[in-house]
Amino acid sequence: MVKVSIGVPVYNVEEYLRACLDSIMNQTFKDFEVIMVDDGSTDNSFNICQEYVTRDNRFKLFHQENKGNGGARNTCVKHMHGDYIVWIDSDDRVKLNYLERLLEIQKETNAQIVNSMFFRIERGIEYYLDYTPIYPELKTIEISNLDALKSVLFDKYLIIELWGALIDSNLYKGCFCSQGVRFEDLGSKFKLYTRTNKVALSPEQLYGYRQREDGTMGSTNQKKNYMKELEIMKDVLVNLERYIYYMEIMNADIGDFYSVAIDFVSTNSMYRVNKINNEEDKQKFLNYVDKYKEKLKRYWNI
Repeated sequence: MVKVSIGVPVYNVEEYLRACLDSIMNQTFKDFEVIMVDDGSTDNSFNICQEYVTRDNRFKLFHQENKGNGGARNTCVKHMHGDYIVWIDSDDRVKLNYLERLLEIQKETNAQIVNSMFFRIERGIEYYLDYTPIYPELKTIEISNLDALKSVLFDKYLIIELWGALIDSNLYKGCFCSQGVRFEDLGSKFKLYTRTNKVALSPEQLYGYRQREDGTMGSTNQKKNYMKELEIMKDVLVNLERYIYYMEIMNADIGDFYSVAIDFVSTNSMYRVNKINNEEDKQKFLNYVDKYKEKLKRYWNI
């Protein structure tokens, strides 16, 4: 048994992979294992992973046909043995004291989920963000599992991503990541919030999130066609319904959340529709979303 299991889903990231794995290998905290799952890469990613398996016996490598991020994470979980689970995306990198600080905060707070904040990496430059609106005193705060869950829709605390967090591995028993949909973080992490004792939130920027145009979700400026944006919106709606379901089974007082959820759909749809060029397609997209919102209103009695 090791203290921390680090999951690294890998898919066609040869340009960034060594920086990611080096930041893991050189952690100040040493009692960890790294579970790398090559999700059917067609570039040199698999061979790079093999190099690290040869160099460091804490690194383990598994290969599978492409199943997407959720499928790769589920394979990682099956092979993990740590007391805690940490996710690091294979194009990102972390501060060398990343594990050490997360474990220190966990010991101080006894929280089963510890989240840290992130800095952006864009074109090789690190950008540090102002988190004082969330953390006025820039100190660690603690919130209940229900408060964490309630923050999910508009991500008040920036804690919906699976990366950037130390999570008690017991929370993963019988719990797997969503597969076959985009935004598997949104569709997966809130399940863990239903189980945790509490959540600790640190303003320390320990995780480096790389923003790149060829990432899983593509460029934020890229104009996509109607069918592509509609597929993305459908995945958003699937995750939304799952989220409300988990709120309901927690017996949360969510009367107001039905309206908040509708507002979330409206906000998200306006963001997506602006990526569609054709005016007729834009209207078709909005008509679909309007009909879906009406269905949700009937279902939720609002």
